[in-house]
Amino acid sequence: MAEKLPDVLEVNALGDGNYAVIHPSEDPEARNVVFSGQIMAQKIMAATHASGDKEVKSIHSIFARAGNYDSEMALSLETLHSGRAWASHSVTATQGGKLMARSLVLMNSVEPDLIRNEPTMPDLPGPDKATGAASNVFPGCECRGIDDPKAVGPDGTPAMYYWMRYERSIESVAANQAILAWSQPGMIIGLALRPHSERFSIRDAHRSISTGVISHTVHFHERFDVGDWLLIAQYANYAGRGRVYGTGAVFTADGKVVSSFGQDSMARGVEGPLDPKRSM
Repeated sequence: MAEKLPDVLEVNALGDGNYAVIHPSEDPEARNVVFSGQIMAQKIMAATHASGDKEVKSIHSIFARAGNYDSEMALSLETLHSGRAWASHSVTATQGGKLMARSLVLMNSVEPDLIRNEPTMPDLPGPDKATGAASNVFPGCECRGIDDPKAVGPDGTPAMYYWMRYERSIESVAANQAILAWSQPGMIIGLALRPHSERFSIRDAHRSISTGVISHTVHFHERFDVGDWLLIAQYANYAGRGRVYGTGAVFTADGKVVSSFGQDSMARGVEGPLDPKRSM
């Protein structure tokens, strides 16, 4: 019997590279904008369906237009290459006939080490001692933040760390990747605003400042189990000219790096409220 996946990770193949997906039962950000992490997660599942003998190595996504939870989202996949060791796909998300986001997904076959080196996991409290909060993780995940508003990374930029795990283990490599990708993009903009807390807050987003994830790239290095605790480290490396750039890495509890990522976002001032529902 096939493993039962979370409903939002089930993709319905319609033929000719087209897939139907569903939205979560609740709007994760409560502003009727489809979360970038959801789009990447569902694209990972579609790409894996198209290259079932390979695993996702990376996904690079550009979010061109915001979608909403009022209507269905569709995915279309075009295979760019499919060989013995590598495959690549372009996956496009549309809603109402309009392009929302496009991703390049690189697939690979797992091979033995020729060489190996990897970063060192930050020396931080474990999940049993983490008491802070975090948001925008995959539905059903438990999340425990390391509450240090003054935390900085190795280069002195603002840093945020949190532990997460899903409510159960999942056999599917793609589903594990999708759950983790869903949980990565949501906090870098707020982290970049932290040093400017006297003037701005993430609560100002979509009210007096315009914010949004423009592109996000995820690399997967090792297999992992989302049913076990994972440490997500995030860094707001640069903010300026209305833009934010951030990076991050994900580690298992025993210190193995399993994923790294980078994000380009927008954070710019505007005149007047952007979203009347959020301004009330």
